[in-house]
Amino acid sequence: MKIVVLDGYTENPGDISWSPLAALGDLTVYDRTSYDESPRIRERIGDAEIIVINKTPISPATMDACPNLRAVAVLATGYNTVDAAYARKKNIDVMNVPGYGTDNAAQYAVALLLEACSHVGLHDRSVHAGEWTESADFCYWKRPLIEVSGKTAGIIGFGRIGMAVARVLRAMNVRVLAYSRSERAEGRALADYVPLDELIGSSDFIFLHCPLTPETEGLINAARISQMKDGVIIVNNGRGQLIVEQDLAAALRSGKVAWAAVDVVSAEPITADNPLLNAPHCIINPHIAWATKEARERIMQITADNVRSFIEGHPQNVVNR
Repeated sequence: MKIVVLDGYTENPGDISWSPLAALGDLTVYDRTSYDESPRIRERIGDAEIIVINKTPISPATMDACPNLRAVAVLATGYNTVDAAYARKKNIDVMNVPGYGTDNAAQYAVALLLEACSHVGLHDRSVHAGEWTESADFCYWKRPLIEVSGKTAGIIGFGRIGMAVARVLRAMNVRVLAYSRSERAEGRALADYVPLDELIGSSDFIFLHCPLTPETEGLINAARISQMKDGVIIVNNGRGQLIVEQDLAAALRSGKVAWAAVDVVSAEPITADNPLLNAPHCIINPHIAWATKEARERIMQITADNVRSFIEGHPQNVVNR
């Protein structure tokens, strides 16, 4: 069985092993191929039956050009870079890795909030630059510090990650509101389910943990921002396309939104003309909420299990059947 990894570097920059996949067939690993439609993608797939990807796009044209292809194993939970519906028509299984990083994503979401409220990194850089040494006072702060306790957080999308965030926030004495397509008993124990408009208008902090769909694309836009509290903080380590970035940048400049803290943007790597780059009070990280070594080791093992199950004829974690 020929297996090709098209963009393996972010999963494994050298600190873990490809051996779980290598044990399953003739494995070729490329660090990077292309984040855009490219003939190189088809060339590197060649006659492989299984490909492993993270963010390399797999289009209908690519699938048509690679007739041996039978399975796409995605090194992530999200699989929007693959045309899964067309893959189904071609009898190509698309497999993902669900649930590998719930605690990592929750940890990072809260870290983004705390950076916006406490400015730990800003003050560390200030001290190392000599500002404390030269200070006339025993302490100083370069930005207003915000107390998290006693505030209200609204979480849009209340699945595994949203609920994990809620558990942390409740331990910090934060009231949690949730908006979700479905309600669960587990969720009701952690938050008050409310309509989206109520969540938008009542929250001091808004977290985005919903999937990217045609209905949620551009969910945070000028109209919704206008309904928010003055001085709201928006945290997004879900999908960049959930936010209309030009609208958020304008709200940051006006002060309507006090801070935005994001780990994802609409086009990744971020483009030089992204409006958030020049917006005030905007923390941007390079899509790393998922990337602890522990989480990447889980991704590797689950992906290997997915490939093994496909080879053995009982595929698991198939998202397009």
